[in-house]
Amino acid sequence: MTPEDTAALFTRSDGTFHFARWGRPLAPVVFGTDDATLDVFKDSIRIAASLGNLDLVDTDPELGANVLIIFVSGWSELTSVPHLDRLLPDLPALLDRLAQAGANQYNSFRFDTDGSIKLCLIFLRLDDALAAVSAQVLATSQILRSLLLWSDNAFRKDSPIALVNDGAVAIPRPDLATLIRAAYDPILPPSSHDPAFAHRLSARAMLLGKEGVDVPN
Repeated sequence: MTPEDTAALFTRSDGTFHFARWGRPLAPVVFGTDDATLDVFKDSIRIAASLGNLDLVDTDPELGANVLIIFVSGWSELTSVPHLDRLLPDLPALLDRLAQAGANQYNSFRFDTDGSIKLCLIFLRLDDALAAVSAQVLATSQILRSLLLWSDNAFRKDSPIALVNDGAVAIPRPDLATLIRAAYDPILPPSSHDPAFAHRLSARAMLLGKEGVDVPN
């Protein structure tokens, strides 16, 4: 990716640049789905975490779980999730907005004092559109979206995944996988609001690309 391509992935619709990566191991939990789908999500999380050499743990010492993936059939179901209103004080208003927009997914992040990601909330409403997507495709796409603080416009045109085996299997898009690996290089800071940071990130990704980076599957 060029520096301009990279910058676009972290430049929000209001024009601000905000890059952030995880600064702690992932402690994921999935609610509201069957065991088969749960196993698929576990595999996808493991594969995605390997891109950033992120450890997977059972419990985060501060939060318990720090990647919460919740499936619902209707947004109002989230009001019954214990303590969710502590993480999202404006929960009723948020659910109203999601319902009025006909949304079927929502992601929200929280950050540590150094700007790194410490919590990601992923809500999925299983409407007809999401139900038509395989669990593996859905899991891979959602987990990739949670690894970095992407722009709200980042994947409106291009998906973060690539489909192989006649569309049956999703893998991280190769250029995106390289960028994620670069983003977790310890030489880079865990967060930045400076658009010039995109040049550093792009340079690291180009270097990894020349060395050859395997895409997990």
